[in-house]
Amino acid sequence: MGAQALLEIQKLSKLFGGLAALKEVSFSVQEREIVSLIGPNGAGKTTLFNCITNTNPPTSGSVRFLGEELTGLAPHKVARKGVARTFQHIRIFGRMSVLDNVRVGNDHLGRTGILSALLRPPWVRREEQDNTEKCMSVLSLFGERLLPRVNQYAHMLSYANRRRLEMARALVSEPKLLLLDEPTAGMNPRETQEVVDLIKLIRDRGHTVLVIEHKMKVVMTVSDRIVVLDHGEKIAEGTPSEIAKNEQVIQAYMGGGRGRAETH
Repeated sequence: MGAQALLEIQKLSKLFGGLAALKEVSFSVQEREIVSLIGPNGAGKTTLFNCITNTNPPTSGSVRFLGEELTGLAPHKVARKGVARTFQHIRIFGRMSVLDNVRVGNDHLGRTGILSALLRPPWVRREEQDNTEKCMSVLSLFGERLLPRVNQYAHMLSYANRRRLEMARALVSEPKLLLLDEPTAGMNPRETQEVVDLIKLIRDRGHTVLVIEHKMKVVMTVSDRIVVLDHGEKIAEGTPSEIAKNEQVIQAYMGGGRGRAETH
């Protein structure tokens, strides 16, 4: 018997009214893997992320994380289990500093209550200092892109740096599983390569990554395995070389039809 999967999705379905956004999708992700989730627009990729995190729970099926069922847990409890995510549409606090945005990602792990925050005993100050050092350590992964801007309002960042900030906020909680929703969207080739390098570094630091990505060069470069969705169904799963030769995938996604993949 093989090792237990970090994430195991079994027959996951999601209905919106009479429309099936996901239809009995099943796959697993092993620890320290980078798995890409691809498919045309409307294939159900972000819906799947929402089901994993329970921000929009599945209609039926199972999501197990380290053998424990996540379905039915509140999103903040899923996060406490070690699952963090970024979003297709960037969600940052524009009137907060870059550093404070990253702090938000770590706040749910602290033990400071309202009374302690008001009285500020020594252990609260130590926790705040530890939190700041941890945030700065994560920001250092992004080098000159974010470190010189830690005190800058987040709304002043470029689009690419806002995406980096979302990744930093997700990483600071030290998740076992990181869900990245189109992390290279809107980035030029150099910026895109930086994200590819960062995803590999994240994996090398012990994290597992499930990523939604439309740029096929990124997918083929960064992935250990690829899962392909089309119209809410899984149509293929395999290594990059296997997926590149899969005729059903080529027709549904890589060809000239709906939701054609980006090649750069």
